[in-house]
Amino acid sequence: MEEMLGGTRITYLGHAAFRIVTPGDEQIIIDPYLTNNPQTPDDLKRVGELDTILITHGHFDHFDDVESLAAQTGATTISNFEIMSYLQSQGVETAQPIMKGGTAQVGGVKVTATNAFHGSSIALDDGSYIYAGEPMGYVLEFESGFKLYHAGDTCLFGDMQLIGELYSPDLAMLPIGDRITMGPLEAAHAVRLLGVDHVVPIHYSPDVMPIFTGTPEKFREHLDEISPGTTIHVMEPGDDLAS
Repeated sequence: MEEMLGGTRITYLGHAAFRIVTPGDEQIIIDPYLTNNPQTPDDLKRVGELDTILITHGHFDHFDDVESLAAQTGATTISNFEIMSYLQSQGVETAQPIMKGGTAQVGGVKVTATNAFHGSSIALDDGSYIYAGEPMGYVLEFESGFKLYHAGDTCLFGDMQLIGELYSPDLAMLPIGDRITMGPLEAAHAVRLLGVDHVVPIHYSPDVMPIFTGTPEKFREHLDEISPGTTIHVMEPGDDLAS
């Protein structure tokens, strides 16, 4: 595991949010839902230095802290065009676009936007919502060659096999909560299609949304049948994967 990570440190912030420190010491956060996230440890709600924010879609539990973090840190935000346009309208000058199938060099990391099937909207202060483009996942390739796939919020889809064939991720972060994303059974089949050896289940805590029914235990049961060679890393908020 340490050799695979190649100097990358991955910290789980709870729900679908991760903080990543690259081998070149760049700081990345994926889907920052921190301040109001009941899972995020208090000491991890304070971010400090930050270079890049990756946004899979506009729902509050992935987007809540984007604007405040961009303002505080000057971090570059990477998102679809619609979210980028919204952020620019709110004064975020560092907002940059990426769209499905596209790849961008972001500092020392190669970022590719992948498909995801879900919804995407941004809640406004008056209680209304605006359309926030199509949701995405991301494949990140680090300086060492280590590759990470964060699926975002999605159902299972057959072209996950293409993501595996094209990008060969070493580690996948997959939602398992069910009801509004895929559940443990579908996530186990996603692992099979991707061909990954390591997986982190995300987006399942009933502390965040009581409607979630998927659990790591159920996920492990299905993995044992469907992809028995895969190592599952059940991370608690604050846990690290590091080399």
